[in-house]
Amino acid sequence: MANIRSAKKRILVNRTKALQNQMAKSQLKTITKKYNAAVEAGDKAQASELYKLLVKKLDQAAAKGLLHKNNVAHKKSEFTLKYNKMA
Repeated sequence: MANIRSAKKRILVNRTKALQNQMAKSQLKTITKKYNAAVEAGDKAQASELYKLLVKKLDQAAAKGLLHKNNVAHKKSEFTLKYNKMA
């Protein structure tokens, strides 16, 4: 355990940030699962709404450094192809 005051604070901040990152990733996975379910069910309206939300959340994750920008680009491409195959 740290003895220095700033190191103790850093530990607390890191725990908080790790929890925030974990929540954001979990939310992203949940939206992805809902989107994939909507695509498989053929529900174009819900898939369209979830697609917009999913792309927004992916961009936010890339901006925060949760995911690499190329990983986000790959995922967006994959989801776009799935959406376009529905039509």
